[in-house]
Amino acid sequence: MSIGDGDIAFARELFETLPDLTHRKMFGGICLYSEDTVFALASSDGRLYLKAYDAIADRLRDGGAEQFHTMPYWSLPEDLLDDADAACDLARDTLLALRERDA
Repeated sequence: MSIGDGDIAFARELFETLPDLTHRKMFGGICLYSEDTVFALASSDGRLYLKAYDAIADRLRDGGAEQFHTMPYWSLPEDLLDDADAACDLARDTLLALRERDA
């Protein structure tokens, strides 16, 4: 199974206010990038996950997020799928933490 064009369009629309948003198909899903930093993925079934470590991962886990296999990706809370502003705010927090981690 691989991710459909509708799922890709949904993910891009949800995060459209992030700067330099791009995606790349990988392993039946996609990786989402903002300014060349991978911050999320959509699995082959269209489910969205944010790349998160430490406090952001704890925040997602405490909110009921599920981990994508053993990778550092956590499911996007269901209520954010209908709230692009909140989804982008969380993605910005994720990006900031990822960039600080890599610095």
